[in-house]
Amino acid sequence: MEIAVLALGCFWGPEIKFSKLDGIIKTEVGYCGGDSPVTTYKEVCTGNTNHAEVVKLDFDEKTISYEKILKIFFQIHDPTTLNYQGPDFGTQYRSEIFCLNDNQKMIAEKVLGEVNERLSGKVVTKISLLKNYCPAEEYHQKYLEKQ
Repeated sequence: MEIAVLALGCFWGPEIKFSKLDGIIKTEVGYCGGDSPVTTYKEVCTGNTNHAEVVKLDFDEKTISYEKILKIFFQIHDPTTLNYQGPDFGTQYRSEIFCLNDNQKMIAEKVLGEVNERLSGKVVTKISLLKNYCPAEEYHQKYLEKQ
């Protein structure tokens, strides 16, 4: 099993979309890339933590590749908008790929390059090493209870 961590706006919609794919074993929403290993939704919304809302995907690489996940990532959000997706504005809604290792970074650079060429150099998606991931479990549970 492998892990992908992706920021592409508000995490609820992407989590649902990715959860329906063959090979995705588990999804989890959280925050990544910030200054602290622990944060809350309220803190992230201030824009002062440097965290992005992310979806963490546990996947079976024999069924779905990291490259395929990244191609879907670029299809389900607008990688040309800086710090917003749809009605959501703020640095926590940025487009970013958080890599766990050099192989993921290499694949991310390849896919981003292909997409950027197709979109005439307008892609603002960042590629970063995984830093300070923390799950939003308590917030996620409250969301599920409302459904």
